[in-house]
Amino acid sequence: MKLESKVPSGPIDLKWTRRKNEIKLVNPANKRKYTVIVVGTGLAGASAAASLGELGYRVKAFCFQDSARRAHSIAAQGGINAAKNYQNDGDAVYRLFYDTVKGGDYRAREANVYRLAELSVNIIDQCAAQGVPFAREYNGYLANRSFGGAQVSRTFYARGQTGQQLLLGAYSALCRQIGLGQVEMHPRSEMLDLVLVNGRARGIVVRDLTTGRIESHAGDAVLLCTGGYMNVFYLSTNAKGCNTTAIWRSYKRGAGFANPCYTQIHPTCIPQAGDYQSKLTLMSESLRNDGRVWVPKKPGDTRRPGEIPEAERDYYLERIYPSYGNLAPRDVSSRAAKRMCDEGRGVGPGGRGVYLDFADSMARLGENVIRERYGNLFQMYERITGEDPYRAPMRIYPAPHYAMGGLWVDYDLMSTVDGLFVLGEANFSDHGANRLGASALMQGLADGYFVIPYTVGGYMAGTALGKVAADQQEFRDAEKAVTESTNRLLAVNGKRSVDSFHRELGSLMWNNCGMARTDASLRAALAKIPSLKEEFWKNVRVPGSAADFNQEVEKAGRLADYFELAELLCQDALQREESCGGHFREEFQTEEGEAKRNDDAFCHAAVWEYGGEGRAPTRHVEPLEFETVHLSQRSYK
Repeated sequence: MKLESKVPSGPIDLKWTRRKNEIKLVNPANKRKYTVIVVGTGLAGASAAASLGELGYRVKAFCFQDSARRAHSIAAQGGINAAKNYQNDGDAVYRLFYDTVKGGDYRAREANVYRLAELSVNIIDQCAAQGVPFAREYNGYLANRSFGGAQVSRTFYARGQTGQQLLLGAYSALCRQIGLGQVEMHPRSEMLDLVLVNGRARGIVVRDLTTGRIESHAGDAVLLCTGGYMNVFYLSTNAKGCNTTAIWRSYKRGAGFANPCYTQIHPTCIPQAGDYQSKLTLMSESLRNDGRVWVPKKPGDTRRPGEIPEAERDYYLERIYPSYGNLAPRDVSSRAAKRMCDEGRGVGPGGRGVYLDFADSMARLGENVIRERYGNLFQMYERITGEDPYRAPMRIYPAPHYAMGGLWVDYDLMSTVDGLFVLGEANFSDHGANRLGASALMQGLADGYFVIPYTVGGYMAGTALGKVAADQQEFRDAEKAVTESTNRLLAVNGKRSVDSFHRELGSLMWNNCGMARTDASLRAALAKIPSLKEEFWKNVRVPGSAADFNQEVEKAGRLADYFELAELLCQDALQREESCGGHFREEFQTEEGEAKRNDDAFCHAAVWEYGGEGRAPTRHVEPLEFETVHLSQRSYK
């Protein structure tokens, strides 16, 4: 496996310009001769499909929902970053770049991060032109608020539903191209395999989730925009349908998987209420702008929050990280919350929660201002918990949220498989070991609107692509493999449900490879996962057939992939003998309990190559070079 990053030479602020100037172009009249397959229609996929359709390419877009509007991007709440400096508070492209590199604990590729910061300013203009109703100041300028890991206000937002509004903007552009015939939309279709012809990605195999039909689609390039893999933990903030199948099946076809152990725990989630839950609910990080996080100073204090006087409260983020306070980065804030609860100072059932209190902000600004900024989030919290956050503090606790790891990509967003491009959360490139809040939407739209239209065209213009058809032997072989795998699941006819296995795997992963990891916990997980996987293949019960609508078949196939991913995730975490960002090995921490990196041994991306059935994967490395931002110990104090 060759890892050629293809980062252009020269000053960092000129690299993307240089790459665009060097890249080969496709004649406008020739674009209609190429077919691009886009899998996933969230922000990255919808923006990519719309942009490529607008340029004249023929596009086939696939999503497993009944509409592109239901992609999980719709769930993003707090905002999208851009270095516009509308607040005149010292922001700049370089500062966003620096904050992102530092926030990722110096484990991201510098050139990709700078390009992301550079393109951020264009994203806002694009979305505002589409009619996205960003919040505005009284004078009409777009409003900004702060997010964790930054000391400036650079986050654009639409109350607590920014993801929904941005997705509707991309969806409207996508629908225009569907109406013009440039994009062929395939809803309720799940990608189950990647098809290679002469070593290049030339198509996919999908299952129609309504009829169960297996069919193939051929193209000249494949774009995976399918999100992350955090549902490996079972309970996460992700929608239940979010899964890893598209990128995992591509990994098994030769695409390198980078840094699977980089998983983010979000500090601001509604605590789990019981074993019956199937997912967790996120409370936007934007709430930490006006909410103060605290716990009682005395362990075991069961008084109601209103009964605890100020002198007996510990506003621990403000105490430990005075420079950033309640807006310390997600990984730092999550570990601090866990520490408070481990000391016996947690609140709520089981002591697994901390308070997020808006009393001071409402006294200073007025309740109406808080309602205007966060009203729908407060309503959501009250409907789920039965508690009114205007009258009592919210209770929050960290939860699995975002995958910084994903398929390895070069500067052009192409994986180690020629013709397979990976966008948004599905790739590894921009966030290092910890993603700053409000940067996921930024990356998805930057990749889809502004990067891939150049790079996929450059690939096709510089590659001799022969004709392929969906009835070729390579496609028939892939369809046969998919059918056999599905039939194998149905034939087990055991006694345990898919969800019971998934819940057990998730609990194992959370306890052994969640917020904190150790050599012992990881080895214990690696010993247990194979036996649990073996029991799954002997005792899972998947009712019904594959020849019609069957959600149990869908879930079983995805869980089979999660078992394999879980092993790779734990293996990657075991091999990385350092702490960085969201990867916290308890053996490697400072005296103050912060992550302690080992730059001499691990300043690289770990890229895993599939070894084949029953064989161990191979670990490769891409060294990370920091020419602009110098390596240093992260500090938010």
